[in-house]
Amino acid sequence: MIALAIGSQFPDLIDKPFAWSLEILPGGRTLAHSVFVAALLLPAAYSLARRVDRPEIGTAFAIGHVSHLLADVPPSAILSGDLGATTFLFWPVLEPPAYDPVDGILAGFLRYSMGWFEWVQLGLVLVALVVWYRDGTPGLGAVWRGLERAVETAS
Repeated sequence: MIALAIGSQFPDLIDKPFAWSLEILPGGRTLAHSVFVAALLLPAAYSLARRVDRPEIGTAFAIGHVSHLLADVPPSAILSGDLGATTFLFWPVLEPPAYDPVDGILAGFLRYSMGWFEWVQLGLVLVALVVWYRDGTPGLGAVWRGLERAVETAS
């Protein structure tokens, strides 16, 4: 679950800070949202997971990452057949769609508005959290044990 969660947020964890705060990338959907980076990153993540004898972690990360990329494709682009809004997937070969400039991470989140698609995504997250909770919160014990070990090591 943790690898899936990290994989699902990974593109934004890379692109948004580097674009919005550090101004290194041209937009919040560029480098880590690119299929070219995914083609290098996902096999590397899977290989690393296999090296530690946990290939399911690499698979979960990949599923999360790819689902993020697909979820960022605007439904209007799919319904209308206008794939111009999907050019971020092919950065740097194609220019990403034009976005309004953002003055930092906090400003980016404060200006965000929820449309019907975002509400559906939020609903899916809530359903997933309920299923995870009803399933006994798998993975949470491992996180607590890891935190306890880290605290003991630091002491």
